[in-house]
Amino acid sequence: MANQRPILYYHPLAAFCHKVLIALYESGVDFEPRYVDLADPESSAEMITLWPVGKFPVLRDGERVVPETTIIIEHLALHHRAARSLVPSDPDVALDARLWDRFFDLYVSAPMQKIVLDRLRPSDGRDPIGVEDAKAMLRTAYDLLERRMASRTWAAGDTFGIADCAAAPALFYAEIAVPFTGTHPRAAAYLERLLERPSFARVLREAKPYLVHFPLRDQIPARLMAACG
Repeated sequence: MANQRPILYYHPLAAFCHKVLIALYESGVDFEPRYVDLADPESSAEMITLWPVGKFPVLRDGERVVPETTIIIEHLALHHRAARSLVPSDPDVALDARLWDRFFDLYVSAPMQKIVLDRLRPSDGRDPIGVEDAKAMLRTAYDLLERRMASRTWAAGDTFGIADCAAAPALFYAEIAVPFTGTHPRAAAYLERLLERPSFARVLREAKPYLVHFPLRDQIPARLMAACG
C-alpha cells in the first residue's frame, strides 16, 4: 500500500482521464489532482519527465509511476486498501471485463478522438478519409454494443466495473461526434445509466467549465449538457 496520496496528472476534458477519475471516485481513494496543459511546456514538464511518452493520465504513487488507464485502475485495487476492485474476481468474467475495457478504449474512444482532433487542424491539413474511417469504426462499435446490451445492465459482470469506467466518457463524447442514441436504443439506455452514476456525474460537473474549449462544443446535445450539472 502506498504511504502518501497519489498524484494524478490529468486534464478535465480528456476522456481517458475521465475513465480514471471515475474509478477513483468509485473507490474513494484520496488523491491529488494535478492539471496538465500539454500546450504549455511549464505545465506539462513534470508529467513528461515522469512519462516521456507525454500522454495523460499518469499516476505517481510514492516512487511508482503508473501510466495507462487500465493499469492505473488495477494498480489502485492492488495497492490501496480503500479501493474496491473494479475487475470481477471470477477469472473468466475478469477476462470479459478486460476485453470490453479495451473495446471502449480502442473502438469507441480512439476513433472518437480522431474525429474531435481533426477539427483542431487547419482546413488544409484535415484528414477527411481518416475521419470517415473513424466514423465507420464507431458505427461498427455501436452495432456490437447494441447486441451486447440486449440483456445487461453493465458492460461486463453484474456490477459497475472497469469496462463501465471506460464506456462512460467514450460514449458521452461519441454521442457528440457521431450520434447513436436515436438508432441504438439499448446502447442509449446504457449511456443513460452511466450518466446517472454518481462518479461519472461528478466527473462531468468538474469538466463543465472547460467544455467551452471542446472542439465540437457546438454539437453537444442539450441533454448531455444538462447531465454536466
